[in-house]
Amino acid sequence: MVPVMIRVDSGKAIGPVKPVNGVGQPPMIGALGDWPLFHYLKEAGIPYSRLHDVGGWLGQGLYVDIPNLFPDFDADEDDPANYRFAYTDSLMKALEENGVEPFFRLGVTIENFAERGFPPVHIMPPKDFAKWGRICAHVIRHYTEGWADGFRMKITYWEIWNEPDNHPDDNRNPMFRAPFSEFMRLYGTVAPYLKAEFPHLKIGGYGHCGFYAGVGSDHVPAANSSPRMEHFVECSHRFLAAARDNGWPLDFFSFHSYSPPPEALRQVRFADEHLNEYGFTADRCERIFNEWLPYVSHDNLGTSLQAAGVAAELIRLQNGPCDVACIYDARCGVGNYSPLFNPLTYKPHKAYYAFTAFNELRKRGMAVKVETEGMPLVAAAALGEDGSIAIMLANDGDEAVPFVPSIDGRALSPAVATSRITDADRTDAEIKLPTELPPHSFAIILQEKNNP
Repeated sequence: MVPVMIRVDSGKAIGPVKPVNGVGQPPMIGALGDWPLFHYLKEAGIPYSRLHDVGGWLGQGLYVDIPNLFPDFDADEDDPANYRFAYTDSLMKALEENGVEPFFRLGVTIENFAERGFPPVHIMPPKDFAKWGRICAHVIRHYTEGWADGFRMKITYWEIWNEPDNHPDDNRNPMFRAPFSEFMRLYGTVAPYLKAEFPHLKIGGYGHCGFYAGVGSDHVPAANSSPRMEHFVECSHRFLAAARDNGWPLDFFSFHSYSPPPEALRQVRFADEHLNEYGFTADRCERIFNEWLPYVSHDNLGTSLQAAGVAAELIRLQNGPCDVACIYDARCGVGNYSPLFNPLTYKPHKAYYAFTAFNELRKRGMAVKVETEGMPLVAAAALGEDGSIAIMLANDGDEAVPFVPSIDGRALSPAVATSRITDADRTDAEIKLPTELPPHSFAIILQEKNNP
């Protein structure tokens, strides 16, 4: 195979490295108030942890969700005694102590069992939308303004609900047991109220299920589609039209995908065009991709296949029209959606090290132009104020790929570069400057200063 030429141009800044290395729910294990794995988040420089699905079996029914924070909906929402903050306080403090900003989802945890005929518990629309909004406002005040013996934490993003479009059959929807029109009425009631109360914070939503069925200006057919997936796109049209026509605040629009990296990036690009179509341009509405994970299956957990896919997706998101992203997720669990930690050993899976590699880009700060002449490698590069450069490469294909890296027209020298690699046989191993990437692998290459 002809080597792929990796050409870094340190003189062409693209912009700050994006915080696309966020996570979903954090690795919550151990006794209440004891978070033994959170240090891994700090060590990987994780910028955000989206707090969705922390209120269910893993969260013991205690955390974050509005019914957990305000158990009796008929109680006086202005009385601090009617709130149950202690459990979520512990979680929030642990995140803050480890340098992770909460991405706060206002809503409820998914109830997958409801689709199998069991009665839903919390996924019905609130009985009183205006009161629900006032409850949310008190939650925000508790964590950002000190209300009810609270805190003054930095929490930028407040997301209204999650996946209310999850199924076209209302009785099979595990997230919102009502027509989508009712969710739009909820958003149209709550979002303007919260934005008026907290104009400095970012209010948005809605955790859209995904643009699998969308086809953008590149006219590439969707890789997979179904009536349910077409329903997702239809709901986004309805929501964005209503938000535009009614002037609802939408500081960010959040959406999901569990497709492989190239297909996921196609959907991110579609989302960008879709928002532009309704006037929600990038300067007024952030694009937030806050559930993603390639190669979802039990068989792929802990493998180099999934790790390389995660690394490739981080690079593609950095290079694409995405402002913030959160993988789903960082729990230390036994399910398909727990790619970062092994629940038997409490140690990181290989995919975790894609985040420590990406953090080397984040630490340097400024993304610079990098060209990959040839396929199938993907790459991103960043320049530090001290002149150091980091290059992240990923090969999520089935064959080894030779490559030749250069910076500003000069071949990269092993004498001034250090490298770490993760593949089928190695995990975050320090090696000499590689000349090829094995199948299902990624590497981070560091040059401490841009030597002439």
